[in-house]
Amino acid sequence: MPTVEVSDLADGVFLLDVREDDEWQAGHAEGALHIPISDFVARYGELTEAAPQDGKVHVICRSGGRSAQVAMYLVQQGIDAVNVDGGMQVWAAAGRPVVNAEGQSGFVL
Repeated sequence: MPTVEVSDLADGVFLLDVREDDEWQAGHAEGALHIPISDFVARYGELTEAAPQDGKVHVICRSGGRSAQVAMYLVQQGIDAVNVDGGMQVWAAAGRPVVNAEGQSGFVL
């Protein structure tokens, strides 16, 4: 499974957050696309419309388990996808910005 460390991510990379709604509302990376893993197959078209045509999809969840599953599925579909190792927990611990549903300072649930 292709993985990437949070510390290796440039600002502005395309992030796909696959956590559930309550997790997303508490705190997420600003600008990330949110498609919960429970809705992922049904909402797959939203990803293909939003993802950069010739870029990577960086998949993130709380700690890396759910995002690894989605990243593996995307790779099988021919999409250049990588799992963000450690997920939002490492993202927040690294001092990367986390915002809530209202755009205020958030936290990882």
